[in-house]
Amino acid sequence: MRPHGSQREDRYAGPAVRTACPLAGLLLSLAAHAAAPALDTLFPAAVQLGTTNTVVAVGKAEPWPPKVWVDAPGIRFEPATNSGTFSVVIAPDAPVGPHLVRLFNDEGASAPRFLVVAREPQIAEVEPDDDFTKPQPIAVLPASVNGRLEKSGDVDSFAVELAAGQTLVASVEAYTLMSPLDAVLKLVDPRGVVLAMEHDDGRTLDPRLIWTARSAGRHIVQVFGFAYPAESDVRFTGNAKCVYRLHLAGGPVVDHTVPLGVRRGVRTPLRAFGWNLGKDADREVLSDAVPAASDATRTEFLFPGALRPIVLPVGDGPESVESEPNGTAAQANRIEVPGAVTGRIAEADDEDCFVFKAKKDEKLSFEVRSAAFGFPLDAWLKVEDMAGKELAKNDDGTGADPGLVWTAPADGEFVLAVGDLVHRGGPDRLYRLAVAHPVASLKATVAADSFVVEPGKTNEVKVSIARQHGFAAKLVVSVKGLPGSVKCAPVELAETGTEALLRWIADADAKPSAGPVEIVLAEAGSGREHRAAYELATTGENNGVPQGFKQLVIGSTEKLWLTVPPPPAPKADAKTEVKK
Repeated sequence: MRPHGSQREDRYAGPAVRTACPLAGLLLSLAAHAAAPALDTLFPAAVQLGTTNTVVAVGKAEPWPPKVWVDAPGIRFEPATNSGTFSVVIAPDAPVGPHLVRLFNDEGASAPRFLVVAREPQIAEVEPDDDFTKPQPIAVLPASVNGRLEKSGDVDSFAVELAAGQTLVASVEAYTLMSPLDAVLKLVDPRGVVLAMEHDDGRTLDPRLIWTARSAGRHIVQVFGFAYPAESDVRFTGNAKCVYRLHLAGGPVVDHTVPLGVRRGVRTPLRAFGWNLGKDADREVLSDAVPAASDATRTEFLFPGALRPIVLPVGDGPESVESEPNGTAAQANRIEVPGAVTGRIAEADDEDCFVFKAKKDEKLSFEVRSAAFGFPLDAWLKVEDMAGKELAKNDDGTGADPGLVWTAPADGEFVLAVGDLVHRGGPDRLYRLAVAHPVASLKATVAADSFVVEPGKTNEVKVSIARQHGFAAKLVVSVKGLPGSVKCAPVELAETGTEALLRWIADADAKPSAGPVEIVLAEAGSGREHRAAYELATTGENNGVPQGFKQLVIGSTEKLWLTVPPPPAPKADAKTEVKK
């Protein structure tokens, strides 16, 4: 990371502060007493590569304009005259994908919010479009629409032309953008007859709607929603923060692949499943996981002709597909260690068995992923010996999917079994079972994304450390990116330390400064570094929603923020004021 205050012009946008006249000095004094900016969302939420866009920052920033930080180069915010509005310039080589944006001034910074840079053109929703008889036409598919439910009761309508037999795939991003919106998709015909309606996609509160046209003609897609978190009165919600992205496709869309994961360093054969994918033979493709980094846990896969990629987990062993029958230990498929298998609970009370080898005291991790892919399987997982004796079982790990860390009691062969907790089966109850050796690791987190240290004062920042699978290295915890006027002595932790308290001390004459910092945990001896993160996606209450946003386009950030504000203005003497 670059030293604080050096060569950050490509990521900051804001006016330079000058004090060459009394008026400018007065404005600077007023700014010193202003509050830190608040940023709820950006609208539109997505912009295209190589374009210039008008973007509204929903929140509060007084005085206007604030400065802007973005987590990548090639994205420039230029403040407009109207408060809350920016002209955002996206370079042709800007990184594609979601990015974090902060507003900041001398008093502090806003929470980070999302701006997505997309390759495809972005369509702006045009009001009024509440009436299904007067929808906004979408001339070409696929299309991505940036919309907003601006007021209570708002319903946005969009018209698409479909051929007979053509499948429309419509999906909304709102929850994953931290929008306070539990969105709903509805499809109606020109008479207003409801053809289909969807509420959730199985992964999040965001909906996905699939419809195959029975006849050629106009179809109207409507977007509306309810407040998230839920309110006591049930009604369609809407306000300036209720932004969304609507994706409409009439061509190839991949839902999943079989197998559900890929092996690191090789081109895994995949069979794609979804809509508008053509002949069966066209669905056989090769992944491109060769360049996956040694520590990468997932990679993107883009099906030929599809607009958007899907994300696949990356493993270090073979990726196989189950072979039926495998309902008993005698019929069990073999799974390698490490390795993964894609299976299906096809019928009610179906149970899939997989045999593996282990040595006495060998520690292994087993993980089932199904709900994480959006499948309706409520999976359980158990380990048995070859005689059928249960040795361990789990039906919920860190999320809805089960996982186990298990130590073999003896040399030999053992059985992994997977089933459905509610005894159901079906073609959509897919899962990926992965077996691996647990890797010693740590996870470091902080409770806030930004910090303020006033001149001459101290701020204590607690770093919580979760040591996983026997991680026992000594650590040196320090901060990178501090301005020269702020000091923080490194903290040393023993092999079992799980908490570090950093004391950030600002000089009494510290000048105002603001910028990103990183909390670094270096392993003693090897020097290997880890970063502490602030969790944006959480099940707690520290991200502004009681139930939390469990899945976001960016789940966490290691780019924390430090502000050294100007010293408070001296208080006027009461007697002096009276004499004046």
